[in-house]
Amino acid sequence: MGAEETLFQRFGKEFPKGTVLFREGEPGKEMFVIQSGRIAISKRVRDVEKVLAVLGPGEFFGEMAIISNKPRNATASVSEDAKLLVIDPKTFEGMIRGNAEIAVRMIKKLAERLSEADAQIENLLHADPASRVVHHILQVCQTRGRAMEEGVEIELPVRELPRQIGVGEPAIRNMLDRLERAGLVERAGDRLTVYDTARVHDFLQYLEMKWKFGEL
Repeated sequence: MGAEETLFQRFGKEFPKGTVLFREGEPGKEMFVIQSGRIAISKRVRDVEKVLAVLGPGEFFGEMAIISNKPRNATASVSEDAKLLVIDPKTFEGMIRGNAEIAVRMIKKLAERLSEADAQIENLLHADPASRVVHHILQVCQTRGRAMEEGVEIELPVRELPRQIGVGEPAIRNMLDRLERAGLVERAGDRLTVYDTARVHDFLQYLEMKWKFGEL
């Protein structure tokens, strides 16, 4: 039996799609590690539930309730049937004390989350919807992109983007078509290959300049 199966026997639980694991504002005493499936992390912004992130296998969430003992600062729901490790404060402390690698991974992930939150706030400052889409693509390339021979590959689930960046799906698809026609990206389902991020960045600056001068 592999290490993953042993861990799942001890701490694992299965959750069907649609399960709300916890809600924003509730007290929390557990964190979760995803073994399979997907989890949507969302927050209420002016009476609208906005998806901040969709997490997949290998990622963890809910750790702030253990670290800071404060109420949940977001809602977590299962967007694809999931197998999760459910870890209480005592187990978490044991894992951190007994394994420096886990502690370092967690610190890196928390730092990454802070910079993603900064980038998300920065994105919402773009008044122009087209610029928001391009800015978001560049942000994902930087934080979660995989370097490939032909460029940077990212996951870009278009259906989840409207709630994340506040732009309608038709406008998002329109911009992706534009980028593809310009030879800057290639799409395959929810995957996007960005051939040259520097050129996409130049395109973003061009969009912002046109918006500023009222040409869009």
